[in-house]
Amino acid sequence: MPLATLDTPVGRLAVEEVDGAIARAFWSDREGADATPLLDEARAQLAAFFDGRLRDFDLPLTPVDDAFHAAMRAAMLAIPYGETRTYGDIARALGTYGQPVGAACGANPLPVIVPCHRVLSATGLGGYSGRGGVETKIALLKLEGGYPLLI
Repeated sequence: MPLATLDTPVGRLAVEEVDGAIARAFWSDREGADATPLLDEARAQLAAFFDGRLRDFDLPLTPVDDAFHAAMRAAMLAIPYGETRTYGDIARALGTYGQPVGAACGANPLPVIVPCHRVLSATGLGGYSGRGGVETKIALLKLEGGYPLLI
């Protein structure tokens, strides 16, 4: 599967393409330099996001087969740049509980692109499964100006 990497302020991110869609984004120590039009566009959009020039990604993403995870992806994508929601907010909207929402955020295969960093606990930041953990979440929220107490 084609893979490309980009050095960002939160570490080297890799993006993987499968069947003409972005399937995964993850932190990687290795260099990936596959060139496809989609990977080139993903790298360009990620660079623009980290430079503060892009607020919403416009990339084809692999479909989600499970209805709950598809609803979670839609809920995370609906959170505007610079804003946050709580696990409880999303749970209420989806008719579920906070724990499965948190688990789905932690299992997000497309961090940064699908902004799980914008989902917080009712009493603070909550967790973050990406490299660097909560420090990476804080960096992403600061980048967006989305958590005023951190600025």
